[in-house]
Amino acid sequence: MTTGETLITHLIERGETVATAESLTAGLVCATLTEIPGSSAVVRGGLIVYATDLKASLAGVDKDLLAVHGAVHPEVAAQLATGAKDRCDATWGLGLTGVAGPAGQDGAAPGTVHVGLAGPGVLTVRTLDLSGDRGSVRAGAVREAFALLGEHLT
Repeated sequence: MTTGETLITHLIERGETVATAESLTAGLVCATLTEIPGSSAVVRGGLIVYATDLKASLAGVDKDLLAVHGAVHPEVAAQLATGAKDRCDATWGLGLTGVAGPAGQDGAAPGTVHVGLAGPGVLTVRTLDLSGDRGSVRAGAVREAFALLGEHLT
């Protein structure tokens, strides 16, 4: 399991930065990272784009994509990651969208999470099916975002 401390250490060693664009986690990834001493050297910031329209206006997600597929879609996560990276001038961007529950959204069941990562030569999305209550799904999304970034830093 990749911890926030490990991510911060690797980012510092590499001279790289990270930013987030978060929907279902509403800033939890960024908040978790910034609890770690030294994080101010590498965490650029984050966009909380809980409302669908903010995904387009703040993070640059294509409005047509949102209209056709809704907010819970792998390509939305990819565009959120790219938007976080570009708009916060970071080396890496993490984008998270999904459904924490208890009800579904945009045809996606509770526990559906898409985590995007954009960085040097990388644009990837991991789709997850997490179980549990809202807190468990959100915590699992944070863990998976850390794992995905960690895979590209080591």
